[in-house]
Formats: sequence, C-alpha cells, structure tokens
Amino acid sequence: MQTVAIFVDVQNIYYTTKQAYQRHFNYQAFWQQATAGRKAIKAVAYAIDKGDSKQQGFQKILNTIGFEIKLKPYIQRSDGSAKGDWDVGITLDVIETAARADVIILLSGDGDFDLLLNKVKQTTAAQTEVYGVPALTAQSLINAADRFIAITPSLLL
Repeated sequence: MQTVAIFVDVQNIYYTTKQAYQRHFNYQAFWQQATAGRKAIKAVAYAIDKGDSKQQGFQKILNTIGFEIKLKPYIQRSDGSAKGDWDVGITLDVIETAARADVIILLSGDGDFDLLLNKVKQTTAAQTEVYGVPALTAQSLINAADRFIAITPSLLL
C-alpha cells in the first residue's frame, strides 16, 4: 500500500478558500480523498494559536480526523500587523519525513515551498502532491509538484 505524509499550512488554506470561495475547507473530505487506497504515516496541521474556544474546537476536529496539531503563538506587532509563519517548521518536517513516504502531500499555495518540493525530488524517491486554490497558488509551486490538485467546491464546507 502506498504511504503518504500530509502537511497542512492551515492559515494559507483558511485564507485562500475564504478569499476564493467565501467558504471553509473540508478537512474530512480532503482526508478521505488523499488517503483513499493509501496509508497516512504522518499528518500534521500547522496553525497559529490565538487561544479562543472556536479555534480549539477546530483543532479538536483536526485531531479526531488524524492530524497532529502544531501551534505557534499569535504575535501582534506594535504596528498592528501579525506574525505567525510555519514555513521553516513545515520544511524541516517534510525533509525529515520524505525518505519514509511514497508521497508527500502539501496543502498550501505558498510559492516559497517550490524549493522544498524540488529538494524532495532531488534527494528522495517520494512523489509530491500539492492541494491549493488554483487562482491563489503560486505557479512555481504548481510547477514543482508532481501533481497539483485544485481545491474546488467538493473539498469545501
């Protein structure tokens, strides 16, 4: 059975599905699609912790589906902007896991990850799949992936 490792950039998926469709991503439908006929050996959702009960309920749902949740604190800067970026953490986990998985699945439209997917291809036999909102996913990321799966209404709540 083919093995998969799943890595979710929660903030990116939240904002891109909201912007493109005004809807939320359906993690349960995604899980069923991504693991159909395959075994998940690792699944991590990377999120920002604001500490509110609605967010904690969402995290509990993700955990029930099968995701490990990794949180970083929400940081409000003095100029009003916010910081909460998991790019390095996702990259380290993907590099650490890629040699053990047949497929690396990344949920993000962030073009910064194109270098990561190219490195996975150069150093392992793992295939790469990217799930993203077509209009909001960097072309460089789509090009770096072995397979791009568009987030369409079938993957939304």
